[in-house]
Amino acid sequence: MKMTMKHMVALGVVSSTLSVLGVASAAETPAPGNVVVQIDGVKLTSADLEQKHSSNLFQARNTYYEAEKKVLDQYVEEYILESAAKKEGLTVEALMKKHVDDTVSVSDITDDALKVYYEGLDTQEGFDTAKDKIREYIRQKRIAKVKTAYMQSLHNAAKVEILLAPPRAQASLNNVEVRGPKNAPVTLIEFADFECPYCQQIEPKLAKLQAEFSGKLAFAYKDLPLPMHSHAQKAAEASHCAMAQGKFWEYHDLLFSNHGLEVPQLKQTARTLGLDGAKFDKCLDSGETAAAVKANLDEAKDLQIPGTPGLFINGRYLEGDVDYNTLRQVVTEELARKAPTQSASR
Repeated sequence: MKMTMKHMVALGVVSSTLSVLGVASAAETPAPGNVVVQIDGVKLTSADLEQKHSSNLFQARNTYYEAEKKVLDQYVEEYILESAAKKEGLTVEALMKKHVDDTVSVSDITDDALKVYYEGLDTQEGFDTAKDKIREYIRQKRIAKVKTAYMQSLHNAAKVEILLAPPRAQASLNNVEVRGPKNAPVTLIEFADFECPYCQQIEPKLAKLQAEFSGKLAFAYKDLPLPMHSHAQKAAEASHCAMAQGKFWEYHDLLFSNHGLEVPQLKQTARTLGLDGAKFDKCLDSGETAAAVKANLDEAKDLQIPGTPGLFINGRYLEGDVDYNTLRQVVTEELARKAPTQSASR
């Protein structure tokens, strides 16, 4: 298939040209030997910059990667559709009409069914006027569903493999408890806040992910107490006090399930788990673990994590309450990436 200028731009030819000229894209780490600045005759290279400020550059690279990936996905869809249309001797518009639009009917939807739908709407428009709009709305929803299935079939037949490499950040595993095998091929690090509602929403998905990939996935939790959450700091400190008595994960799980974040509730949770109450209270009241929480918070600031939850899967960043299919896809991709190395070492 002939590549159009639109496709060339979508594939990042402009970025490639800049790389040839020595200008790296935001998603790429510049070559270590590249001199990026000269101060009083001293040449400082990309490696010097990376050593000092790699975490500060990560979010910019990740933003660029997400934008580039979005354009690449669009290009892939266009390419696949044009290839399929060419095979059938059709235009793309005719192809979609044949395989999507013409396959969708709303003749099965009776006026009585439309009236039930209409009665659930908050509208002053009369039924006779609104029913055609409702029918068209349902038709468009069905078209979207059929299109998604059709595009997935084309993707599967084309065996699409995205090779655009995501940027990765090195988040530390110092002074944290790891759930799962320490030598697991995939490690998920969550920066979170016990008071954050989005962290609470993603918790069941993370538990499901750990169950599905048991033995292959290690999970670590790091504190990122947000300033607008008045209970988050003490809750984070309390989890470290529980860690000191060997019950971090049990305490972590209970906080996310019972939402008891007032200081008396934090202390009661420790007793529920059978911890030494006096020792726990002294730890929490004295701020004994505040420094450990601050270390995690400082790291999150260095990585410029904008909010919680912030997830790193083998260094790949995902932000917010990510849906389960996305989490699963990234873990699956990382397992596939690790597989050749593991096979070669045996």
